[in-house]
Amino acid sequence: MSLAPLLVRQALLAPDGPAIFNGTDVWATHALWAQRSAALAQRLRAAGLQPGDRLVLFMRNHPRYLELLWGAWWAGLAVVPVNAKLHPAEVEWIVDNAQARWAFVTRDVAPRPLAGLQRQIDVESSEADALLAPLPDAALPAPHESAPDDLAWLFYTSGTTGRPKGVMITQRNLMTMGMGYFADVDAVAPGDAIVYAAPMSHGCGLYAIPHLMAGARHVVPASGGVDAAELFALGDALGPLSTFAAPTIVKRLVDHAEAQGLTPTDAARAFKTIVYGGAPMYVADMQRALRVMGPRFVQIYGQGETPMTATALSRAHIADGAHPDHAARLASVGVAQTPVQVRVADADGQSLAANEVGEVLVRGDSVMAGYWRNPEATAAAIRDGWLWTGDMGALDPQGFLTLKDRSKDLLISGGSNIYPREVEEVLLTAPGVSEVAVVGAPDAEWGEIVVAFVVTAPGAAVDAQGLDAHCLARIARFKRPKRYVFVDALPKNHYGKVLKTELRVQAAGLTG
Repeated sequence: MSLAPLLVRQALLAPDGPAIFNGTDVWATHALWAQRSAALAQRLRAAGLQPGDRLVLFMRNHPRYLELLWGAWWAGLAVVPVNAKLHPAEVEWIVDNAQARWAFVTRDVAPRPLAGLQRQIDVESSEADALLAPLPDAALPAPHESAPDDLAWLFYTSGTTGRPKGVMITQRNLMTMGMGYFADVDAVAPGDAIVYAAPMSHGCGLYAIPHLMAGARHVVPASGGVDAAELFALGDALGPLSTFAAPTIVKRLVDHAEAQGLTPTDAARAFKTIVYGGAPMYVADMQRALRVMGPRFVQIYGQGETPMTATALSRAHIADGAHPDHAARLASVGVAQTPVQVRVADADGQSLAANEVGEVLVRGDSVMAGYWRNPEATAAAIRDGWLWTGDMGALDPQGFLTLKDRSKDLLISGGSNIYPREVEEVLLTAPGVSEVAVVGAPDAEWGEIVVAFVVTAPGAAVDAQGLDAHCLARIARFKRPKRYVFVDALPKNHYGKVLKTELRVQAAGLTG
């Protein structure tokens, strides 16, 4: 049960089949992809990297992302995928914590050398070309024999302490996710194609695994990101595409289709399946999406600790508008996926009755091995084999899970996780700021936006522009507040704890 042999299998089954596309241009066949990844693996090992070592990918979406992923797994390494939106200082913290030695980057996101690395390679350089050049011998060297519980994907997700935690995802976890895709998300045929518009460092990139299992094609937009017109054009050129997208991306696709006067039949030529997740999708937005683009949507719920695998709301459930519970089901995140069990429990871990709100727990072979170099956090998150997700929800009598709130302060904007404390700690270092509290406010486009309530020191001159500049110098752009509210005092209870519930109500009123 390991990932590298998936590429070997396809290279043998369909060596000349086009596998990776850069826009509409073929980048690599399955055979060439395998040859490049195998060559990279051999050169990584020759340079001294050993099985289990961590390799950082700090890149925008790029066709070489897939070659690097499988090259790392071919060598027995663990990949550390880093969000291309992060500030270099944040990436350097991850490099140090992961004890990574090498990184592959694109120059646009890493314009300078990152501290702490032995070697940093620009994927568009001649150095990268040399590392990925196929070996003279046509025969593929055997991949490292990874064990099911070997580390494959060290994903850093922000924590309430303000520092990211490294989620240890194993070969078994990712193989489970990949096989579960066919049972709960979508069927995939060899002629299908997945397009990577959302970041490949997150769930979108992981869906390369089931699509490689099926021998499908992999398309990276030439822009490397989300451009609705480009994505529709790619679908028209290459056949209906599948993709994973945050609700904000779904909204852009629907907006484009509606603005162009496209019918659901037109949309079907461009898109086969759009899997959405990572943030709340408003019921009205999904109803509109169905009306404009037709029944091509599937919702999944998971998190970094059980990647893409907790529950799923199927295409059939989403499209079944005649069902009496259709609106309630659209507001849910579906039912437990095949590889896992999902339950809702009280603080003592006792399962709750239907429709009672408690913490969502998940158990199965997709659940992480633990947090990297953080046994205390691991013990808190995994108890008696169950992952405590930190999400609050309720199961209806048919097993549909509806999320109600988050026990952690996590907010999700445009599909990216943001923890208020991290932003608060940065703002508290700004001159003239006395107190600050950060909350999320509902937003039709982004799902949530970051709102900062700021108390200034007496006589201090502080403005939103200055605070914005302060944040941009220290944290990723997507984490900075979109609105600053200057107040005389923060609401607090008798114990001095800030009443964020009150602030969320105020923030919703300001942005509503």
